[in-house]
Amino acid sequence: MAVTASQVQRAQPRISELDALRGFALLGILLVNALMMAGPYALGGIDDPDASLVDRTVEGVVQTFVVGKFYLMFSFLFGYSFSLQLTSADRDGERPVPRLLRRSLGLFALGALHAVLLFSGDILMTYAVLGLILIAVRGCSPQAALLAAKIVYGCVGGLLLLVGLASLFLSDAEAADLDAELAAGFPDLIAGYRGDAAAVVRANLDQLPEALLAVPVMGGLVVAAFLVGLRCGKVHFLGDRADHGARLRRVCLLGVAAGLPGSVFMALATSGPLGPRWAVLGQMVGTVTAPALTAAYVCGMLLFMRTARGARVMTVLAPAGRMALTNYLSQSLVMALVFTGYGLARYGRLGPAVVVLGALVLYGAQLALSARLMARFRYGPVEWLLRTVTLARLPGAPAGDRGRADDAH
Repeated sequence: MAVTASQVQRAQPRISELDALRGFALLGILLVNALMMAGPYALGGIDDPDASLVDRTVEGVVQTFVVGKFYLMFSFLFGYSFSLQLTSADRDGERPVPRLLRRSLGLFALGALHAVLLFSGDILMTYAVLGLILIAVRGCSPQAALLAAKIVYGCVGGLLLLVGLASLFLSDAEAADLDAELAAGFPDLIAGYRGDAAAVVRANLDQLPEALLAVPVMGGLVVAAFLVGLRCGKVHFLGDRADHGARLRRVCLLGVAAGLPGSVFMALATSGPLGPRWAVLGQMVGTVTAPALTAAYVCGMLLFMRTARGARVMTVLAPAGRMALTNYLSQSLVMALVFTGYGLARYGRLGPAVVVLGALVLYGAQLALSARLMARFRYGPVEWLLRTVTLARLPGAPAGDRGRADDAH
């Protein structure tokens, strides 16, 4: 379809930093999901009696630096991209709400298929449902979005800490008994994921209620990150070429100072030497302090990408970020083929060290493949499908007398 010069002038250029941050976030999501898909013990606070010292160390490192941080980074980027979607709809002269509702419906459908067929810990359904809040508050000012984020975070964080402190009323013996009850169901879970395709689907369906129970825990923090991203998008923070170096460095240092101790405590409580009664408190403290470390990662990456070496890294990460949805789903597909009865059925047979190494290899392959695909195509395959649903027409086709020449985030 021919594109006019006026349409090109209205096109919104992609923000390379935004794509690169998505590409970076994919690594953290992959490491956590790989450990969760590899077996019943990983990252759950229940000790694996067969884990080696190397495995416990690797799991502790992932707990400290990865768990709970990167889904919040994606949430921030989701909120930022939402502001770009609003701008895109306005530029096209279309009502934003129908378009955004179709996008949410498409995300929810993809997430439901992902959760049932591949991985019950899907995040897309959560984003689709909680994203309705963004639609409802789309007209708020940047200041109101930031204030709302602070209120949501304060309320949710306080509640989570109270739950964690209440768990200390359990004795070590009582906490160990609860862990033993959970572990009693592991043989059936292992048999399900090592079974045929129907058994894998049943195992995913059995895990879905537990996964949905986690939504209220992390949902408030997701909404807070959405709102911070919306605020930053409304003020064009990433597109603004002003020098924010001092602010970025300050947030980075404060984020590490506030977030790292909580993450270390979480690792010691769930994968380290502290007793089982500390596991819930550790998880709650790690969850509440995770946004600080997420902010440090985002600001640190933005500072790094301003350097010559960082600019080169950005060019490597950005293509993977442009097709982040395709990469996210394909990660689960590959891991399902490795760990479940769809393929090699290695569920519960590989330690965290081997799983993390394999995840790094997969991530490297995705970076290389994404670069090749994005050099030839405007969208990844799943991005093209979601964009078709969002626009209610094929991407690139005119809407009435209005054509599109840009690649919306």
